[in-house]
Amino acid sequence: MTDVSVREPVPVHHPAAMFVGGEWVPPSGAEMVEVVDPTREEVLASIPAGDADDVDLAVTAAGKAFPGWAATAPAERAAYLARIADGLAARQPELARLIATEVGSPLRFATAVQAGLPITVARSYAELLATYPFDERIGTSLVTREPAGVVGAITPWNYPLHQVVTKVAAALAAGCTVVLKPSEVAPLSAYALAEIAVEAGLPPGVLNLVSGTGPVVGEALVAHPDVDMISFTGSTRAGRRVSEVASATVKKVALELGGKSASLVLADADLTTAVKVTLANCVVNAGQTCTAWTRLLVPAALHDQAVSLAAAGAATYTVGDPFAEGTRIGPLASAAQRERVLGYVARGIEEGAELAYGGTERPAGLDRGYFVQPTVFGAVRPDMTIAREEIFGPVLSVIPYDAVEEAVAIANGTPYGLAGAVWSADGVTALSVARMLRTGQVDVNGGRFNPLAPFGGYKQSGNGRELGRYGLEEFLEVKSIQL
Repeated sequence: MTDVSVREPVPVHHPAAMFVGGEWVPPSGAEMVEVVDPTREEVLASIPAGDADDVDLAVTAAGKAFPGWAATAPAERAAYLARIADGLAARQPELARLIATEVGSPLRFATAVQAGLPITVARSYAELLATYPFDERIGTSLVTREPAGVVGAITPWNYPLHQVVTKVAAALAAGCTVVLKPSEVAPLSAYALAEIAVEAGLPPGVLNLVSGTGPVVGEALVAHPDVDMISFTGSTRAGRRVSEVASATVKKVALELGGKSASLVLADADLTTAVKVTLANCVVNAGQTCTAWTRLLVPAALHDQAVSLAAAGAATYTVGDPFAEGTRIGPLASAAQRERVLGYVARGIEEGAELAYGGTERPAGLDRGYFVQPTVFGAVRPDMTIAREEIFGPVLSVIPYDAVEEAVAIANGTPYGLAGAVWSADGVTALSVARMLRTGQVDVNGGRFNPLAPFGGYKQSGNGRELGRYGLEEFLEVKSIQL
């Protein structure tokens, strides 16, 4: 295990400023928000707790920059995005250490995904602009797609840089200007992105950053009459509030919210592989992933075997410091999140689910930090709390079923519809079942994540799509010109 006392220092830039109009400016107030290292339970940095005045200043800057940015040629916008991608790539090791520190993601995962995926996403939009048809002829009309305007982007803490880049890159590619409010739990990589934007020569006001809390900065941004669109990722509860506040100004809203995804294993599937991959998907990033497959649906006859395989697999996941060699699960991002997850684990036990592995005790040898054990429950009924509500921690519920129709009904039987999986030796059957799932993404037999495919959910998992062409189009308005 690595001695965490010799961690390389994590660079924190401009923590006491806002990024507005291309400059680092002081906030209007003196209140600060502490950013806590979830491994050590120590304050890592303090950032400004912005207010409505800070939001107004940033929205004004974005509005001023919008006409010029919207008028830039797609090829020119692509060049900026390519330089931003290059800047992210140049700082990938630093960004990985930063996110491993502020979120708790294991360093290897932070390097490959937390800091690596944003590079891919930024570059994908630069490449998409070379071919995307902003204009088309339909009969006697010219149909043109134009930028939506000033975008308020509100992002979560679980994938702090990826979620920011997913919104910002698409918005900039569309010709929109952006006011970004990163999560106050993990805002530091967003500051680094602002620095990279400056280095890339992005014109002043095209990207602005206002830090602070959701109830203050987020509400002010959503309510602002000069913000044309809100792109929000977070909890379903917060998403409802965004919709309510945005309705007063009838602005465009895109929401990527919670999930309770099912991994549906058919009787002819390779059970060992299906359980292994499902467990990995469930506990990745300490389970703090909206698309996590947290429900494993298996034929009743295979239930006990599936639970045994999942419990044995969970025992191989080393929990520890994200910088320690061999760590596969780091801490949860905050004390509040740890308490939330442990509360759900306790609820599962109370409601009669069979605890096969894990539980509410601290992982051995970890006396501080927001750690929880990977936890596996068997004999979970579809009406149990742990089978219906998003836990956002490394907790897997194994649910038995008798017929495929029942399994599909169970999979579709929550308010969510973000992701899912189907496993079968028969690819045609697997695809047929995948089509029955009311969810925005389905992986068949472990299909790989595609950053060019549309990402988003059905039902209370939100509306709108991110990534690729569909993600770009969220930030565009459609105009018909009759000729």
